Amino acid sequence: MPIVTIQVTREGTAPGAASLTADEKAALIRGSSQLLFDVLGKPLDSTFVVIEEVDTDNWGWGGLPVQEFRHRRAAKTG
Repeated sequence: MPIVTIQVTREGTAPGAASLTADEKAALIRGSSQLLFDVLGKPLDSTFVVIEEVDTDNWGWGGLPVQEFRHRRAAKTG
């Protein structure tokens, strides 16, 4: 079976949220596993899901920190 890695980058599900809730994590694990089963036929008992919560300070987009990239994109679109 293929090895599939899914990375979930989160920024809080609500204003001021510091992390995902246990229920949100459970839903991501359940949904990701089911998707791999539905698309690839990968058995649920051989699917591992790791949720890595990444702060916005720790990732970038388009050569910029993500917050700056979004700020510039928003300024362009008015």
